[in-house]
Amino acid sequence: MEKVAIIDERFYGRLKTRSLTVKQKALFDTMFKDVSISSGDDINEKEYKKIFLEIGFGSGEHITQLAVNTPSSLFIGCEPFINGIASLLSKIDESGISNIRIYHGDAKKLIREVPDNFFSGAFLLFPDPWPKRRHLKRRFIQERTILEVHNKLKKEGYWRMATDHEEYKNWILKLFNQEKFKEFFDLDMLGKFSRPDLDFWPKTRYEEKATNEVWYFTCIKK
Repeated sequence: MEKVAIIDERFYGRLKTRSLTVKQKALFDTMFKDVSISSGDDINEKEYKKIFLEIGFGSGEHITQLAVNTPSSLFIGCEPFINGIASLLSKIDESGISNIRIYHGDAKKLIREVPDNFFSGAFLLFPDPWPKRRHLKRRFIQERTILEVHNKLKKEGYWRMATDHEEYKNWILKLFNQEKFKEFFDLDMLGKFSRPDLDFWPKTRYEEKATNEVWYFTCIKK
């Protein structure tokens, strides 16, 4: 297995765009400390049959529905964006969900902290495409992160991705289809872009608002 060097990286992007409501502030003061984790050491994997990771959960629609559908699994959502965390806290509160944990920060840091063969699945849905050429290094999908996520998935664990940005779709295909990655992932699903069943893959707000075609990817760890 190829070893990946851990490199300090700067987070790019906004952390907050609008003020929180009174209810959201109250949830941060009360609920957040109970559902948040600050490192991989805070995850008690023995309590759940499977553990899943969502890299940037947006407003939380996808992770919320998965948690409701599969109460025996733990879902860890990574999100640096304050407003997204506030939205997910509201959904957790309204639905009485107990199997979601929130990591407020860059998912790459948490991924590097957990043991290998840890997650049964990972999700990266509608990430920022960073379309300008000088910003390509800011995209989450890079050769290094592909290897790192692979290391943390269990055998036959899956990585689901979606984008409505055609150039990012081509970027994903270009990187994953390199010969060196064929020993890591079963890429049979990589070129099948049809919309999966909603029970299998709940919609996000970003997908609802998308005006372009959406492409879906699933890679299975060998």
